[in-house]
Amino acid sequence: MIKKKVTLQDIANAMHLTPSAVSKALNDHPRMSDDTKAAVKEMAKKLNYKPNQLAAALRSGRSKLIGVVVPAVDFSFFSTVIKGIEETVMKAGYRILLAQSGNSEKKEHEVVETLLDARVDGLIISIGSNIKDFSHLQRVKEQQIPLILFDRVLKNFGVSTVELDDFKGAYEAVTHLIEQGCRKIAHLAGCPHLELYANRIAGYKAALNDASIPIRDEYIINSDLLVEDGRQCMEKLLELKKEDRPDALFCASDFSAVGALQILRKNKITVPKDIKIVGFSNEAFTLFLEPAISTVDQSSIEMGRCAGKLILKQLLDENSKFVPQRVVLEPTLIVRNSSKSD
Repeated sequence: MIKKKVTLQDIANAMHLTPSAVSKALNDHPRMSDDTKAAVKEMAKKLNYKPNQLAAALRSGRSKLIGVVVPAVDFSFFSTVIKGIEETVMKAGYRILLAQSGNSEKKEHEVVETLLDARVDGLIISIGSNIKDFSHLQRVKEQQIPLILFDRVLKNFGVSTVELDDFKGAYEAVTHLIEQGCRKIAHLAGCPHLELYANRIAGYKAALNDASIPIRDEYIINSDLLVEDGRQCMEKLLELKKEDRPDALFCASDFSAVGALQILRKNKITVPKDIKIVGFSNEAFTLFLEPAISTVDQSSIEMGRCAGKLILKQLLDENSKFVPQRVVLEPTLIVRNSSKSD
C-alpha cells in the first residue's frame, strides 16, 4: 500500500487553520505569532510533512539545486572534485544533483537537458572525452543559467573555468624521466581535441625539445586512456624493434598506466629497471600497486572548492556584471618507485 504524502491541507485540517496560514508559519512569516509557528512546525514534524521543493522553486524562481555532470563517478579524481563542490555549496544552502555522461555525447546532452528540466540554478560540468557537439552548453548559456567548466574545459567559450596547469604537469613529469636517464620516452595521450590533453602533449614535447631529445611520432599514441587502452597502446609499442622500444612512459591518465603495467608484466619486462612509468591524476590505487606508480596530482579537492565558489559568486552576486574567470591550479609531481632509478 502506497503511503499518501502529507500536504499543507492535512496540517491545516489537523489544526483548524487555512493552508495559507500553515505555509506562512512554516516559512516564519513575521505576521504569524511565535506560538503558532512552533505549533505548526511541531504538527508538521508529527505528520512527517516534507515540503515540495519543486513547487517552492516555481514560486521563488530558485531551486537551490546545482547540477554537476562528470564523465564517471568511479574515478577518485572526479569523486573528490564532487566532494569539494558539495561541501562548498552546502554552506550557502545549496544541494547538488549529480549525473555522469560516460563520455557519451548523446548521454551528456540528455543529462544536461534533464537537469535543466529539474530547474537547477546552475551547472558545473567536466566535458566528456568524446564530446564534439557543444550545443547543449550553448543552450545553458542562452538561458543565462550559470555554467562552470572544470578540468575538461572549452577555450574562449565565455564561461568561468577551473583547470590544472596541464602543460606544467606534463613538462615536470617528462623532465623527471629525463633526469632518471631516459631518452626514449613514449606518451600515452588523450583525445587531442580536448584542451587538457593537448596541453599535456605540448608539455611532453617541450620537455623533450629542451633536453634536445627528438620527438618520435610512433611514441605518441592517442586513446580514451582507460585500462584497456593502456594495454593496447603498450602492445603496439612492444611491436617496435627491440632497439626502438621506449625506456619510459608518460601516461596522460593513471588508468592507462595500469593497463601498460599489466602488459609489461605479461611480457616479463621489469618496471622501473627496464622501463619507467609516470601517470597523471593521482588516483587512489596508484599508491597500492607494485611498484607504486609515480603520478601528477591534480589538486582535485581544491578544484571542486574553486568550482563551487565560482558558481556561488554568479548566483549570489546578481547585481555585479558577469566577467568569466579562469582559475588555474598548480600540479604536483609525486615520485614513487615506478620511475626511480636504481
